[in-house]
Amino acid sequence: MTESGARRGGFGERIYRGAMAAPEGWVSFTVRYRQSDLMVQAPVDVKREAERLLLEARVQVEGYGELRPDFLDSHAPLGPDPLAPPVVRDMLQAAAHAGVGPMAAVAGAVAQYVGGHITRLCGEVVVENGGDLYLCARRPLVVGVFAGGSPVSGRIAIRVGEDRMPVGIATSSASVGHSWSYGAADAACVMASDAALADAVATALCNRVRRVSEVERGLSWAMGVPGVRGALVILGETLGVEGDLELVSL
Repeated sequence: MTESGARRGGFGERIYRGAMAAPEGWVSFTVRYRQSDLMVQAPVDVKREAERLLLEARVQVEGYGELRPDFLDSHAPLGPDPLAPPVVRDMLQAAAHAGVGPMAAVAGAVAQYVGGHITRLCGEVVVENGGDLYLCARRPLVVGVFAGGSPVSGRIAIRVGEDRMPVGIATSSASVGHSWSYGAADAACVMASDAALADAVATALCNRVRRVSEVERGLSWAMGVPGVRGALVILGETLGVEGDLELVSL
């Protein structure tokens, strides 16, 4: 079981990882570099490769940020840059679709970069980066949804069939973690064609939901973003869902 529940940046202690049991026969390990802290689950030990890929992704983001400081600070989309490195291009594109700054997609983009390359090595992998996930497996996976103090928190999960992967799932929260949010949702969870897009749209969806009356409108907006497959919002006792999400109880 994997557990999703932090905005980009995640929880300081990432205590939700205690619920992240690797699929039977897989290995599980963490890789860290500066602020990045990834949990990787795979059929074989690819820790050395994961460390290298995480370093590559961070160098791309940090190097681009040195050349273009607004990339790190903007809360609005920036224009496309065909000369940008792959992780940065994914962030720019995802941010443009979601209407947010590119750093809103950084955790998902890094998970996507690491997970996509590992998939080429061993065929299957789960990469979790602060609650943002890249999933690719030949078996169904279950992603639990953590929503802070909401009574719904930890009681539901998203089941992802093997025919739906690879896929990205990201959760943004206004009540959990240290990242700033303009909204009030305890959890805004998005499943999309890639993890960078899921991360950016989850952030934007959380920003849009400040009261219960805005849940339905926010979900409709998220489902209108190309590449989004499903979305979920938890605000207190309210749960709203749209799209192709299979929910199961925990």
